[in-house]
Amino acid sequence: MRVQVTDYRNIKMPNLEHPAYPAATLLQLESLVPCRESQVSLLLSIFGERHHFSFPSIFIYGHTSSGKTYVMQTLLSTLQLPHVFVNCVECFTSRLLLEEILTQLQSCSPETEKTSQVHCDTFNDFVRLFKQAVATQELQDQTLYIVLDRAEQLREMEANILPAFLRLQELTDRNVTVILLSEIVWELFRPNTGCFEPFALYFPDYSIGHLQKILSQNHPPEYSADFYSAYINILLGVFYNVCRDLKELQHLAALNFSKYCEPVARGEANERDSRKLWKNIEPHLKKAMQTVYLREISSSQWEHLQRDDEELGQLKGLSAHTHVELPYYSKFLLIAAYLASYNPVRTDKRFFLKHHGKIRKTNFMKKHEKTSNHLLGPKPFPLDRLLAILYSIVDNRVAPTANIFSQITSLVTLQLLSTVGHNDQLDGPRYKCTVSLDFIRAVARTVNFDVIKYLYDFL
Repeated sequence: MRVQVTDYRNIKMPNLEHPAYPAATLLQLESLVPCRESQVSLLLSIFGERHHFSFPSIFIYGHTSSGKTYVMQTLLSTLQLPHVFVNCVECFTSRLLLEEILTQLQSCSPETEKTSQVHCDTFNDFVRLFKQAVATQELQDQTLYIVLDRAEQLREMEANILPAFLRLQELTDRNVTVILLSEIVWELFRPNTGCFEPFALYFPDYSIGHLQKILSQNHPPEYSADFYSAYINILLGVFYNVCRDLKELQHLAALNFSKYCEPVARGEANERDSRKLWKNIEPHLKKAMQTVYLREISSSQWEHLQRDDEELGQLKGLSAHTHVELPYYSKFLLIAAYLASYNPVRTDKRFFLKHHGKIRKTNFMKKHEKTSNHLLGPKPFPLDRLLAILYSIVDNRVAPTANIFSQITSLVTLQLLSTVGHNDQLDGPRYKCTVSLDFIRAVARTVNFDVIKYLYDFL
């Protein structure tokens, strides 16, 4: 008799364990939520089996892009648990929020008759309609999960909404768990009058090792996993200090990969020639760093600009800030602010006063001014000096109207200028210009103004 022996070493067992779900389902869930196994394992322990009463309310918090929303959606969908998922930013009033939950509840049970519109004005009405919606046998035999994403918006609603959701299981006497997802800690939620304390679960930020593992999973099939992993390593080496948002890094990885593998596609290098690959991608990653989070151009426009760069043999500035559209006088205000920030005060006579005579730079240079003002950074200046320089560099007469002052406020709002000091200063407001030299040169070219001619460092 021949006995068949199974080699269990080749069978991959999931790290997640739960008696209510098959190993294949847990293995699939584990592959979908990398680097969040401990949080998912804890949630499975809290949920228990389908028919068990779970914790009445769970509060999950962590920074942006730490996987809170994605993990909850994947967990509930993969295990096929009945749930309602609502974004509190979209449902910005209590009525919209309650009606959206009831509308989604209708689709959870096929036995429920779907009405055209659910009307719910108060939480008392919600409790009554909720009991009717979960009266079907299918929803009574298992836990229903209500997930409220961006739950910090609940603080802006009526005072009874948050405490009522935390005790919804008690108020309805049904097997329901409310899960709150937020970017702020529970201490900023807790009402002064007190409320039921939810179970708090923290999602930490992804480490650089976690980001490397997650991003490397999306490698194109035409390239090896090691080649794409090396590219992700380079990408994280450039962007990790300024950007740790997983979504933004995924966008940057997809956007720049075609440029990284260009030498391989042209046959100029192989997948292991890291030096040539880095030399090819380095200037493009530096340009991409200027537009992190901004979404100033679409992906197709980025690719089009990269093709233009190849034709012209040079790299264009991709940031839309170099082509910023400002009103005519706002451009001169910004130029005047830059000159006031980087020129010493006593040089204003040299640059902006007619018939000042010949003043040699060495005659009024002090020892501490041998260092470039651009290396020292921008210096604050008062409003009257800004307006004096503005009147000097503009050809025609500019009256100090409210329009000019409102444009200064707009430049501060755009963060092209920053306010220095407090608003209660008696000697008037002081400002500082925050833009770079390349930026101000680009703005000056649009009004045919030679800004270099008026900078003390370039005399």
